[in-house]
Amino acid sequence: MRMNRRQVFLRGMKDGVPIALGYFAVAFTLGIHARNAGLSVFEATLSSLLTNASAGEYAAFSLIRQAAGVIEVIIMTVVINARYLLMSCALSQKLTPDVPLWQRMLLGQCVTDEIFGISAAYPGNLDPVYSYGAFSVASPGWALGTALGVMLGNVLPGNAVSALSVGLYGMFIAVIIPPTRTNKVLTGVVILSMALSCLMAAAPLFDFISEGMRTILLTVLIAGGAAALFPVKDEQKEAAA
Repeated sequence: MRMNRRQVFLRGMKDGVPIALGYFAVAFTLGIHARNAGLSVFEATLSSLLTNASAGEYAAFSLIRQAAGVIEVIIMTVVINARYLLMSCALSQKLTPDVPLWQRMLLGQCVTDEIFGISAAYPGNLDPVYSYGAFSVASPGWALGTALGVMLGNVLPGNAVSALSVGLYGMFIAVIIPPTRTNKVLTGVVILSMALSCLMAAAPLFDFISEGMRTILLTVLIAGGAAALFPVKDEQKEAAA
Protein backbone atom coordinates (compact mmCIF):
# COMPACT_ATOMS: atom_id res chain seq x y z
CA MET A 1 0.00 0.00 0.00
CA ARG A 2 1.30 3.42 -0.93
CA MET A 3 2.13 5.55 2.14
CA ASN A 4 1.11 9.17 2.42
CA ARG A 5 3.79 11.81 2.91
CA ARG A 6 3.31 11.97 6.67
CA GLN A 7 3.91 8.24 6.94
CA VAL A 8 6.98 8.55 4.72
CA PHE A 9 8.35 11.33 6.93
CA LEU A 10 7.77 9.26 10.08
CA ARG A 11 9.47 6.28 8.47
CA GLY A 12 12.46 8.50 7.73
CA MET A 13 12.53 9.66 11.35
CA LYS A 14 12.47 6.07 12.56
CA ASP A 15 15.35 5.09 10.27
CA GLY A 16 17.24 8.19 11.37
CA VAL A 17 17.28 7.26 15.08
CA PRO A 18 20.27 4.85 14.92
CA ILE A 19 22.09 7.39 12.74
CA ALA A 20 21.47 10.08 15.37
CA LEU A 21 22.87 7.84 18.11
CA GLY A 22 26.02 7.19 16.11
CA TYR A 23 26.35 10.88 15.29
CA PHE A 24 26.05 11.82 18.95
CA ALA A 25 29.00 9.65 19.97
CA VAL A 26 31.27 10.89 17.18
CA ALA A 27 30.19 14.54 17.52
CA PHE A 28 31.10 14.48 21.22
CA THR A 29 34.76 13.99 20.33
CA LEU A 30 34.40 16.58 17.57
CA GLY A 31 33.15 19.04 20.19
CA ILE A 32 36.29 18.44 22.24
CA HIS A 33 38.33 19.16 19.13
CA ALA A 34 36.33 22.36 18.56
CA ARG A 35 36.99 23.42 22.15
CA ASN A 36 40.71 22.85 21.64
CA ALA A 37 40.49 25.07 18.55
CA GLY A 38 39.07 27.89 20.67
CA LEU A 39 35.43 27.75 19.53
CA SER A 40 32.59 28.55 21.91
CA VAL A 41 29.59 26.26 22.46
CA PHE A 42 27.45 28.47 20.23
CA GLU A 43 30.02 28.60 17.41
CA ALA A 44 30.66 24.85 17.44
CA THR A 45 26.96 23.96 17.64
CA LEU A 46 26.07 26.36 14.81
CA SER A 47 28.85 24.84 12.72
CA SER A 48 27.42 21.35 13.24
CA LEU A 49 23.91 22.53 12.36
CA LEU A 50 25.07 24.15 9.11
CA THR A 51 27.88 21.76 8.13
CA ASN A 52 26.73 18.16 8.02
CA ALA A 53 30.14 16.60 7.51
CA SER A 54 32.38 15.18 10.22
CA ALA A 55 35.59 15.12 8.18
CA GLY A 56 34.91 18.60 6.82
CA GLU A 57 34.29 20.05 10.26
CA TYR A 58 37.30 18.30 11.74
CA ALA A 59 39.53 19.72 9.01
CA ALA A 60 38.04 23.20 9.44
CA PHE A 61 38.55 23.13 13.21
CA SER A 62 42.12 21.92 12.72
CA LEU A 63 42.87 24.80 10.35
CA ILE A 64 41.21 27.30 12.70
CA ARG A 65 43.40 26.02 15.52
CA GLN A 66 46.46 26.58 13.30
CA ALA A 67 45.28 30.13 12.50
CA ALA A 68 45.04 29.24 8.80
CA GLY A 69 43.69 31.70 6.27
CA VAL A 70 40.07 31.78 5.15
CA ILE A 71 40.98 30.62 1.63
CA GLU A 72 42.73 27.53 3.02
CA VAL A 73 39.70 26.64 5.12
CA ILE A 74 37.35 27.05 2.15
CA ILE A 75 39.49 25.01 -0.26
CA MET A 76 40.06 22.23 2.26
CA THR A 77 36.37 21.98 3.09
CA VAL A 78 35.41 21.88 -0.60
CA VAL A 79 37.97 19.16 -1.37
CA ILE A 80 36.97 16.96 1.57
CA ASN A 81 33.23 17.36 0.94
CA ALA A 82 33.42 16.91 -2.83
CA ARG A 83 32.04 13.37 -2.50
CA TYR A 84 28.65 14.83 -1.56
CA LEU A 85 28.34 16.22 -5.09
CA LEU A 86 28.48 12.67 -6.42
CA MET A 87 26.01 11.43 -3.81
CA SER A 88 23.58 14.23 -4.66
CA CYS A 89 23.86 13.42 -8.37
CA ALA A 90 23.14 9.76 -7.62
CA LEU A 91 20.06 10.59 -5.52
CA SER A 92 18.77 12.95 -8.21
CA GLN A 93 18.35 9.88 -10.45
CA LYS A 94 15.87 8.43 -7.94
CA LEU A 95 13.66 11.53 -7.93
CA THR A 96 10.65 11.93 -10.18
CA PRO A 97 10.76 14.84 -12.67
CA ASP A 98 7.99 16.71 -10.83
CA VAL A 99 10.10 17.27 -7.67
CA PRO A 100 10.59 21.07 -7.51
CA LEU A 101 14.03 22.69 -7.42
CA TRP A 102 13.72 23.92 -3.84
CA GLN A 103 13.09 20.37 -2.61
CA ARG A 104 16.10 19.12 -4.55
CA MET A 105 18.28 21.82 -2.99
CA LEU A 106 17.00 20.99 0.48
CA LEU A 107 17.71 17.31 -0.16
CA GLY A 108 21.27 18.24 -1.13
CA GLN A 109 21.69 19.98 2.23
CA CYS A 110 20.45 16.85 3.99
CA VAL A 111 22.91 14.47 2.30
CA THR A 112 25.44 12.80 4.57
CA ASP A 113 27.13 9.42 4.07
CA GLU A 114 24.57 7.62 6.23
CA ILE A 115 21.47 9.44 4.99
CA PHE A 116 22.65 8.87 1.44
CA GLY A 117 22.88 5.15 2.21
CA ILE A 118 19.33 4.78 3.50
CA SER A 119 17.95 7.14 0.81
CA ALA A 120 19.66 5.18 -1.97
CA ALA A 121 18.17 1.98 -0.54
CA TYR A 122 14.65 3.46 -0.47
CA PRO A 123 12.46 1.24 -2.66
CA GLY A 124 11.39 2.74 -5.98
CA ASN A 125 11.45 6.48 -6.57
CA LEU A 126 12.76 8.48 -3.62
CA ASP A 127 10.32 10.77 -1.87
CA PRO A 128 12.49 13.62 -0.49
CA VAL A 129 10.25 13.71 2.58
CA TYR A 130 11.81 10.41 3.68
CA SER A 131 15.30 11.95 3.70
CA TYR A 132 13.95 15.06 5.46
CA GLY A 133 12.55 12.84 8.21
CA ALA A 134 15.87 11.05 8.74
CA PHE A 135 17.74 14.36 8.71
CA SER A 136 15.36 15.95 11.22
CA VAL A 137 16.48 13.35 13.78
CA ALA A 138 20.11 12.87 12.79
CA SER A 139 21.09 16.56 12.58
CA PRO A 140 20.04 17.47 16.16
CA GLY A 141 21.94 14.41 17.40
CA TRP A 142 25.06 15.68 15.65
CA ALA A 143 24.68 19.23 16.96
CA LEU A 144 23.85 18.12 20.52
CA GLY A 145 26.87 15.84 20.64
CA THR A 146 29.10 18.70 19.49
CA ALA A 147 27.67 21.07 22.11
CA LEU A 148 28.14 18.59 24.95
CA GLY A 149 31.66 17.84 23.75
CA VAL A 150 32.57 21.52 24.04
CA MET A 151 30.89 21.93 27.42
CA LEU A 152 32.18 18.73 29.06
CA GLY A 153 35.58 19.26 27.53
CA ASN A 154 35.91 22.14 30.00
CA VAL A 155 34.89 19.95 32.94
CA LEU A 156 36.51 16.57 32.33
CA PRO A 157 40.10 15.91 33.46
CA GLY A 158 42.82 16.46 30.87
CA ASN A 159 43.56 12.72 30.61
CA ALA A 160 39.90 11.96 29.88
CA VAL A 161 39.72 14.68 27.21
CA SER A 162 42.88 13.31 25.60
CA ALA A 163 41.43 9.79 25.57
CA LEU A 164 38.11 10.89 24.09
CA SER A 165 39.84 13.00 21.46
CA VAL A 166 41.18 9.90 19.75
CA GLY A 167 37.61 8.76 19.08
CA LEU A 168 37.46 10.78 15.88
CA TYR A 169 40.68 9.22 14.64
CA GLY A 170 39.17 5.84 15.42
CA MET A 171 36.19 6.73 13.23
CA PHE A 172 38.47 7.63 10.32
CA ILE A 173 40.42 4.39 10.74
CA ALA A 174 37.16 2.42 10.82
CA VAL A 175 36.16 4.06 7.52
CA ILE A 176 39.52 3.42 5.81
CA ILE A 177 40.61 -0.04 6.95
CA PRO A 178 37.69 -2.30 5.80
CA PRO A 179 37.86 -1.29 2.10
CA THR A 180 41.66 -1.67 2.03
CA ARG A 181 41.33 -5.36 2.85
CA THR A 182 39.83 -6.10 -0.55
CA ASN A 183 41.28 -3.26 -2.64
CA LYS A 184 45.04 -3.28 -3.23
CA VAL A 185 44.94 0.07 -5.02
CA LEU A 186 43.25 1.72 -2.06
CA THR A 187 45.78 0.10 0.28
CA GLY A 188 48.60 1.58 -1.78
CA VAL A 189 46.94 5.01 -1.80
CA VAL A 190 46.56 4.99 2.00
CA ILE A 191 50.20 3.94 2.55
CA LEU A 192 51.44 6.52 0.03
CA SER A 193 49.34 9.24 1.67
CA MET A 194 50.76 8.44 5.10
CA ALA A 195 54.35 8.30 3.82
CA LEU A 196 54.17 11.58 1.88
CA SER A 197 52.35 13.32 4.72
CA CYS A 198 55.11 12.32 7.17
CA LEU A 199 57.78 13.35 4.65
CA MET A 200 56.31 16.80 4.10
CA ALA A 201 55.87 17.32 7.84
CA ALA A 202 59.46 16.30 8.65
CA ALA A 203 61.43 17.72 5.70
CA PRO A 204 62.59 21.35 6.19
CA LEU A 205 62.15 21.83 2.43
CA PHE A 206 58.37 22.07 2.90
CA ASP A 207 58.37 24.36 5.94
CA PHE A 208 57.10 27.26 3.84
CA ILE A 209 53.87 25.35 3.12
CA SER A 210 51.29 25.41 5.91
CA GLU A 211 49.93 22.13 7.26
CA GLY A 212 46.48 22.81 5.83
CA MET A 213 47.84 23.54 2.34
CA ARG A 214 49.99 20.40 2.47
CA THR A 215 46.88 18.32 3.13
CA ILE A 216 45.07 19.99 0.23
CA LEU A 217 47.95 19.40 -2.18
CA LEU A 218 48.38 15.76 -1.14
CA THR A 219 44.63 15.09 -1.36
CA VAL A 220 44.31 16.51 -4.87
CA LEU A 221 47.54 15.00 -6.23
CA ILE A 222 47.19 11.50 -4.77
CA ALA A 223 43.45 11.15 -5.40
CA GLY A 224 43.80 12.57 -8.92
CA GLY A 225 46.75 10.32 -9.72
CA ALA A 226 44.95 7.23 -8.45
CA ALA A 227 41.85 8.10 -10.48
CA ALA A 228 43.95 8.57 -13.63
CA LEU A 229 46.08 5.44 -13.22
CA PHE A 230 43.42 3.11 -11.81
CA PRO A 231 40.01 4.22 -13.10
CA VAL A 232 36.98 2.33 -11.81
CA LYS A 233 35.10 0.57 -14.58
CA ASP A 234 31.39 1.16 -15.07
CA GLU A 235 30.58 -2.43 -14.09
CA GLN A 236 32.43 -1.97 -10.80
CA LYS A 237 30.52 1.24 -10.11
CA GLU A 238 27.20 -0.49 -10.72
CA ALA A 239 28.21 -3.40 -8.48
CA ALA A 240 29.26 -1.01 -5.72
CA ALA A 241 25.95 0.89 -6.03
